[in-house]
Amino acid sequence: MKFKILLASVLVIAGCQTTKETTQVDTNQTKTVVEQPTNTPVVTVVPVIKKPQPITVKLTPQQQQDVWDRIAMQITTKIPNNKRVQYYRNWYLKNPRNLEIIAQRAQPFLYYITEQVEKRGMPLELALLPIVESSFDPHAYSSMAAAGLWQIIPDTGRRFGLKQNSWYDGRRDVVKSTTAALNLLEYLNKKFDGNWQQALAAYNTGEGRVFSAIRKNKAAGKPTDYWALDLPNETSSYVPKLYAVADIIMHPKKYGFHIEPISNKPVIAVVKPGVQMDLTIAAEFAGISTRELKDLNPAYRRGVTAPNGLNHLLLPINKVKRFRRELAQNRNASMITHHHRVKSGESLGLIAKRYHSSIKAIQKVNKLKTTNIRIGQSLTIPASPISLVNRQHRAAVHVEAQHYVVQSGDNLWDIARKHKTSVVKLKQLNSLSKNAVLHQGQRLKVSTTATSKKTAANHKTIHYKVRNGDSLSVIAQRYDVSVAEIKKWNNLANNKYIKQGQQLKLVIDRRKVQA
Repeated sequence: MKFKILLASVLVIAGCQTTKETTQVDTNQTKTVVEQPTNTPVVTVVPVIKKPQPITVKLTPQQQQDVWDRIAMQITTKIPNNKRVQYYRNWYLKNPRNLEIIAQRAQPFLYYITEQVEKRGMPLELALLPIVESSFDPHAYSSMAAAGLWQIIPDTGRRFGLKQNSWYDGRRDVVKSTTAALNLLEYLNKKFDGNWQQALAAYNTGEGRVFSAIRKNKAAGKPTDYWALDLPNETSSYVPKLYAVADIIMHPKKYGFHIEPISNKPVIAVVKPGVQMDLTIAAEFAGISTRELKDLNPAYRRGVTAPNGLNHLLLPINKVKRFRRELAQNRNASMITHHHRVKSGESLGLIAKRYHSSIKAIQKVNKLKTTNIRIGQSLTIPASPISLVNRQHRAAVHVEAQHYVVQSGDNLWDIARKHKTSVVKLKQLNSLSKNAVLHQGQRLKVSTTATSKKTAANHKTIHYKVRNGDSLSVIAQRYDVSVAEIKKWNNLANNKYIKQGQQLKLVIDRRKVQA
């Protein structure tokens, strides 16, 4: 019995082994072993796929949408939280309208200035300096004769290459003055061995005064850092103002402050038309208002670019193509023109003289081969820069003309005597030639009366103390007025000299005085 049970067990074990049978497949390639499936359950392993984490790309300062952010990201100067900085920071926070107006004014210029500061590797808070200097007003003019965004005085301007004459003031030229101001700041930084706070103080008050304050503190055994120096009140508050603004720009959320964004892309471009231009025509070509063009180009004093090659213009970058196209289509016509109908007794020379033009210019515009003209002929007269200045003067001065109608038997001498003038004056007023013949019914100008239209609304009276080396012409140029006006305001005789310490009354255009 035991034997039968043992034999059955052996057969069962042998049967189990035969169920797992391997078959060898003969192929021309590597031998493949095929295993027959077993009854063992198959477990499928599903891999766990992790969701990709979003990659955060940190934008560089230059990739920011807002120029204020571009500046803030690059300010590495440690802003002290002392009482002076706190005072001005609180002032700006309590007067948000101030920075709101400044942001509007800065919109055309801040990107350009920021780029220039970056290129030189200078501290980025320097791009904010026009806020402290001029509130970003391109027309700003101080009682100390500092002008433009960077408030540069005449002597410093000339020293750093800014031309100044009756036509053009480089201190108000945004591009040229930015170059000069940054050159000056770099120079001062080197003079003060890399100390930017002392350099900024010197920019405001002059390097001599800062060096004097440093020597005074050294002699007294006191610290010589900016915060310890005995400087004028304006200079003592100069750096704190800049740092206060920089701190707000860097931490707007911290202070709950919002400043109007400025697009981080170029918005202005320098264009060189190659000809002297009336700003009114330039504005028309660009498709912008004359006011906007003048705000971008405050360096031109007479409403026209300068005749000595200084005729570049700052234009909105999206208006440059239109300006160039219009200029080309108008054959570089850059000045105002007049239309004149030739009268009896007139010559081309007299007409040219009347309009401050030239015979050649009139011939060229009207395609005249000779100087011969005929009565009733219509001429286009190109105005010269002088006539443009006269036109601006006439816009400010209302001219009332008195006329006389020629009667039978009249002559110039009788008409002149009757109206208390001279024959020469009559000829000048009426552009009459030497041998002009009068005709009955002819209308003649016999006198003109000028009345000023200047209003007190745009002007401010200041009192100026004459300094060593001053002259009437120097003061006139400094305040953009004429010598004749200074004499008139102060009842000065033609041969009277001015003295150091003398007080002079000056009537200054409010739009050119720093707010």
